[in-house]
Amino acid sequence: MQVLEMEHVKKSFNGAALHVLRDISLHVDEGEVVAIIGPSGSGKSTLLRCATLLTEMDSGDLRYSGQTAARSGADGRAVYADKQTLKKIRGYFGLVFQNFHLFPHYSVLKNLTDAQISVLGRGKTEAQQRARELLAKMGLSDKEDAYPCQLSGGQQQRVAIARALAMDPAILFFDEPTSALDPELTGEILKVIRALAEEHMTMVIVTHEMDFARDVADRVIFMDGGVIVEEGKPEEVFAAPKEERTRQFLARFADR
Repeated sequence: MQVLEMEHVKKSFNGAALHVLRDISLHVDEGEVVAIIGPSGSGKSTLLRCATLLTEMDSGDLRYSGQTAARSGADGRAVYADKQTLKKIRGYFGLVFQNFHLFPHYSVLKNLTDAQISVLGRGKTEAQQRARELLAKMGLSDKEDAYPCQLSGGQQQRVAIARALAMDPAILFFDEPTSALDPELTGEILKVIRALAEEHMTMVIVTHEMDFARDVADRVIFMDGGVIVEEGKPEEVFAAPKEERTRQFLARFADR
């Protein structure tokens, strides 16, 4: 079953002066882990923002588990579903940002329970139980009363992942989840994501960690210039890329 379908997605900024996405099509199956790699400015983060309804597409189709969030109209422009439908569709996905985006005036526990109560309609007891299960999974059981400013960057990112999981999404997006962390903290976040992959969590991960993408992803997509240049199994893309542009990009990481 396809959890995410994006077809012929285009996006420009500055009055069409800057073409960021140029006819992108992407499908993600249930239980699949897709890593998106590419140079800065290639459109990776914009693609995620379009997928998660944070940025409107200029044109293209967007569906979650068969539910249409947007489609190309008669004039080619993207037409979005009504507010009620979009609210339902937002429940299908979770997004983990680069810079955590935790509420600084909320405790860790409240960061995890607030949306469960207000969006999912869970009772406080049920929401707290789910939050504590996830904090234990993240190795943060002793931090439920702490505030974000009292946590390390790696701990904050683990809280952000737990918060996204608390909403029981069908698919989880990561936008460079380790880019704001010191190298020594990167490993703990990659370990968490690797564990989720082993549990067959459906994920799309924009990352600059090439070894991680090769080891964890079921499929790797290389983007450049707003297009998908190449995609395939990690062993195909990393060991025997078909496109010269892919080879040039990966050569930068060969000696690291």
